[in-house]
Amino acid sequence: MRKRLHLNYKIIFYFFGLLLVFNGGFMLLSSLVSLIYQDGVTLQIFLSGIVTLIFGLFGMLHHRNHNKEMNKREGYIVVAFGWVVMSLSGAIPYVATGAIPNFTSAFFETMSGFTTTGASILNDIEVVPKGVLFWRSLTHWIGGMGIIVLAVAILPLLGIGGMQLFAAEAPGPSADKLHPRITDTAKRLWLIYFGYTAAETILLKVAGMSFFDAINHSMSTLSTGGFSTKNASVAYWNDNPLIQYIIILFMFLAGTNFVLSYYAFKGKVQKIIKDEEFKLYFKFIAVFTLVASLLIYFKADISMSSISHPQVLGEGESAFRHALFQVLTVVTTTGFISADYSLWTPFLTVMFFGLMFLGGSAGSTSGGVKVVRHLVMIKNGFLEFKRTLHPNAILPVRYNRKSVSGIIVFNILGFFILYMISFITGALGFSMMGFDFESSIGIAASSLGNVGPALGVFGPVNNYAALPPIGLWWSSFLMLIGRLELFTVLILFTPFFWRNR
Repeated sequence: MRKRLHLNYKIIFYFFGLLLVFNGGFMLLSSLVSLIYQDGVTLQIFLSGIVTLIFGLFGMLHHRNHNKEMNKREGYIVVAFGWVVMSLSGAIPYVATGAIPNFTSAFFETMSGFTTTGASILNDIEVVPKGVLFWRSLTHWIGGMGIIVLAVAILPLLGIGGMQLFAAEAPGPSADKLHPRITDTAKRLWLIYFGYTAAETILLKVAGMSFFDAINHSMSTLSTGGFSTKNASVAYWNDNPLIQYIIILFMFLAGTNFVLSYYAFKGKVQKIIKDEEFKLYFKFIAVFTLVASLLIYFKADISMSSISHPQVLGEGESAFRHALFQVLTVVTTTGFISADYSLWTPFLTVMFFGLMFLGGSAGSTSGGVKVVRHLVMIKNGFLEFKRTLHPNAILPVRYNRKSVSGIIVFNILGFFILYMISFITGALGFSMMGFDFESSIGIAASSLGNVGPALGVFGPVNNYAALPPIGLWWSSFLMLIGRLELFTVLILFTPFFWRNR
């Protein structure tokens, strides 16, 4: 007879309380920003933070006498539902301040932030109070590396081991360890993340951005999120190429494995040069940028697609910059906009749609399928030709000169199949809501890949305000499963997950 799964509910709710405490603390920080800029909503954001903190502390104190052990199932529950709890509570400042009065829309905006998708329902961003905009960017920054990983860094202080959570949260098919202790790994990742954010903020300020715009865009860049403080996104600074090149640099860094950044700071450059995923990631960007640059220069009209300002350094430089910027913003799933790529010939529109499925490196903050998975699938595909000619030969897939186990290869193939099924299902859902083919496949790919801008009605110069309430919830679900790499969420819908065996 099958038995119901026995879960350590106390540690689950204790952890939810801890997440709410984090959320509340960041809301209080946003209320401080609101106070500094005197935007008139300081009290509302402050009270939102206090209420969230109280609920969080209650959850922690009420469940403080819990078993310190957390198994893998409980880890998956905490990660998946933890993001929902964060998004539900994170919507409070929007509703309380009146920036987004409708709760469904506020939840969508928050989920888009925490999953680093960058899709928005706001029609006029520049009238939103600065404290709310800062909170909006903070949701990106928190979600970028994962609030769960941040919590793992302090779990030893609470007497809880966090390996199960890191295994469920860490991006990519496997989590590289910088240090034998998982908490030290999380601390190092966050130190690099914080350092990059601070460096970009300083550079953008020096380049001509206001400090407020600089810190908000830095948080959005390093999280590969894409929320901007301007209606025209980064196209607002098309007359300042230096700003866009700075963002390009940090988008590239955010899309690489953060472990490689750690090796770079340690002087282990050879590890970076020899990394197969990094080399393919670089080649993808170089090739697609070259193709886009040539087509933009010879076929497209930059002045028609640059949204707000014309080129300032000549057509050649402008074509290259816009091509590089848009290739990087889609590949890394950042979602910033420097121009309307849907006006750059049908070929480029299809190319950018395809790039939504690429994704950055494993171990980065980007979404999508991830380059390493594509690399393993490509290698396995070529080996199938050899296996056809030599059926008895043992031909393992190799990655970074090491043999990849068959289990990992099957996992990657299974992930890709599940990803495509999720994409098709997502597109069918949007088509049932009455959207045309281009808009349906665009928003499905964008939501699942955490990209932001899509196609058709939801193209680069538009937002997601056209979605009905059910569409906002459907898109939010796709964002969640895409951000948590499908298995972490979808496994909760299987009957055997909730049984002991």
